[in-house]
Amino acid sequence: MAKLFSYCIPFDNGAAPNPFWGMCTLNICKPVIRKVAQVGDWIVGTGSARHRFENKVVYAMEVTAKMTMAEYDLYCKKFLPEKIPNWRGKSYKERVGDCIYDFSTEPPKLLKSVHVEENRRRDLSGVYTLLSDHFYYFGDHPEPLPDYLLPIVNQGQGYKSTLNKPYFEAFVDWIMSQAKAKNSVYSEPKERMRFAFTTDVECGHHRKCSHTE
Repeated sequence: MAKLFSYCIPFDNGAAPNPFWGMCTLNICKPVIRKVAQVGDWIVGTGSARHRFENKVVYAMEVTAKMTMAEYDLYCKKFLPEKIPNWRGKSYKERVGDCIYDFSTEPPKLLKSVHVEENRRRDLSGVYTLLSDHFYYFGDHPEPLPDYLLPIVNQGQGYKSTLNKPYFEAFVDWIMSQAKAKNSVYSEPKERMRFAFTTDVECGHHRKCSHTE
């Protein structure tokens, strides 16, 4: 039976998830979810209280494909090169590409990207990449959950899945009614300006990201 995974997004900069170029992908951060989620499952990220986005959906994706991170690297090189970060690109969307590990070397080379070496162990521990061509991305205009779906919200670290079982069908019905954000970026990521320029990002952001699950 398909599962519904829900978690709080403390930093939404367009990298995890990466909703650009027609495919929503989760290739870095959330290693446990990337390991255990299967095709047919749904992943939903709700906003953080510090942004006053609590109880609101930032994005939701049905997992329509799952592959190893090494396979994703090859997939991007062939089909989705835009997901490979271009740190000198003109747009932040080019810099927040999530295909940040080049598996043509051993160990994989970490490209200049939203993550640093401190993030490597956690990223690679996820092993897999989740992809979706059926997603809803609201960004910095998150969509409030109806009251009957508030039990799926998980504030703080970690995630919910087993406890979401009674709400799976209701959530899918609700999210599929949000046509304005279907397979598109309805609004830009809240923290996109962190990567609006090519200068190095404050290291504190990487430390927080590497210790948030």
